[in-house]
Amino acid sequence: MPRMTKIRGGRLDRSAAAAMASLRFSDEEFEAAWKELDEPRLDGGWQLLTETMGVKIYRLLEQETGLYEYKVSGSLDSCKAELCADVYMDLAYRKHWDSYVKELAEKEIDGQSAIYWEVKYPFPLSARDYVYVRERRVLDVDGRKIWVILARSSPETPYPEKNGVLRVKDYKQTVAMETDGRNGTNVFMNYFDNPGGMIPTWLVNWAAKSGVPGFLADMRKACADYPLYCRKQ
Repeated sequence: MPRMTKIRGGRLDRSAAAAMASLRFSDEEFEAAWKELDEPRLDGGWQLLTETMGVKIYRLLEQETGLYEYKVSGSLDSCKAELCADVYMDLAYRKHWDSYVKELAEKEIDGQSAIYWEVKYPFPLSARDYVYVRERRVLDVDGRKIWVILARSSPETPYPEKNGVLRVKDYKQTVAMETDGRNGTNVFMNYFDNPGGMIPTWLVNWAAKSGVPGFLADMRKACADYPLYCRKQ
């Protein structure tokens, strides 16, 4: 189980922070994530893309690639925050509810833990795979219990590439979750993914825009089905 990290006055408790010094994400990254749960930072060109299923989706154009970075802010009803975080972290369960997953597992590579994720792409596009690291912390922010999960690609991890599968080397995701005071979850997500290869940028951007609502719908169903899944294991 993740350890509770106390934050007093908006800052991490230093004893807890010192114990985590060897981890791959900084205290500042976790602090930035939970602060955007309250109010997303939208300066610098962020635009509202759409509002659907209780969430607002914003995007920011990355000039160099022509791709968009996304922020999602809103609430998931009928899914409690701790349950939502557990579902998000459970790699084995995701293979049951995410139809795009071909392979997904945490592996020990040269003494370091990393996640390997192979994703199905529609024909005739090549499949993609990811090697990434992630960390989850449960934060106590002046009495508020907030789950924060950070993930990013780890191109330095020496995991062999597969023939016919393109390695995604630029991926990041931030998720922060907190109870909405009822039976739902307030959620913030920041996401960027450059799939590489010869896919037109308009197609990548369209897929990202349409994929977020679909992912949220799948997450709601996955949360509802998770207790039964756990009892069967």
